[in-house]
Amino acid sequence: MSPDVAEKTIGTNGSAHYTWPEGARLALSIVVNVEEGSESTVLDGDRGPEPVDELGVVLKKPLRMHGNESNYEYGLREGWPRIHKLLQKYNVRATFTAAAVSLERAPDIAAAIRDEGHEACSHGYRWMHQFHMDEAQEREFIRKAADSIEHTTGQRPRGWLSRYLHTDNTRRLLQEEGFLYHMDDYSADAPFWGAVDGSPEPMVILPYALDSNDMKFWTAPSLTPEDWLTYAKRTFDVLYEEGAEQPRMMSLGLHLRIIGRPGRIWALEEFLRYVRGKQGVWLASRSDIAEHFARECVDQPARVALRAPEQLPE
Repeated sequence: MSPDVAEKTIGTNGSAHYTWPEGARLALSIVVNVEEGSESTVLDGDRGPEPVDELGVVLKKPLRMHGNESNYEYGLREGWPRIHKLLQKYNVRATFTAAAVSLERAPDIAAAIRDEGHEACSHGYRWMHQFHMDEAQEREFIRKAADSIEHTTGQRPRGWLSRYLHTDNTRRLLQEEGFLYHMDDYSADAPFWGAVDGSPEPMVILPYALDSNDMKFWTAPSLTPEDWLTYAKRTFDVLYEEGAEQPRMMSLGLHLRIIGRPGRIWALEEFLRYVRGKQGVWLASRSDIAEHFARECVDQPARVALRAPEQLPE
């Protein structure tokens, strides 16, 4: 299948005629981000401390931020056990979007991924931006991450999530390195084939979601746990209803240091209890979703992005 036969209609969701396994109305993906231990710090040779902080304190000097370092460490020591307990209690096969170094430094999480049937998805070698990398540097970054994650979890990652800012080469490099899907996209509520610059073949795109992400606890204006739970449930309800007529997918992004706090973890449990009480929900890993889509929609045309080169004026 070539982007030469790409779908030219902009503004449609490009839904294909397929169904989820066992006629499910909704594919639900629980995404556990593991970034702790890979964040920026002068201890690892970075130019400055990690700017993503619950208080929004950003230093532009090469200093240690001891408080924020301990905030990230909290995610590994306290947040992870709480999330892990809920994944086991509600029998959730999650996708762990993990920075490779984080798993090297948290072997207990790597072991849980390996031994409990979860998916390891790459979130970079470290939790860092790629936009400044040339092609050779980015390829090494991608390959190094995949090699490390395969070593710690026993599985080579098939999906990729960048730290938001990546390059025009990223998708092609992922394809060339054997990745199945790319999730740096927020443009749809179902998988689609995305064109790959410089390649005759498209790639499966599994859109992610920021609006239902627990990062909303850390951004201004921040959500309370009650607000977040209501938003997540209503997102689920709308997509579940739409799923009666077309394939729908929901992503729920979590972070150890955020949802793992005692005043927030209860909201995750309430959400899991809620969706487990519904019939026709396929709670699946992203690799399973991508595989199913690729198998069922092999002839679906690749979707053209709004700002694809051929759509822009000369």
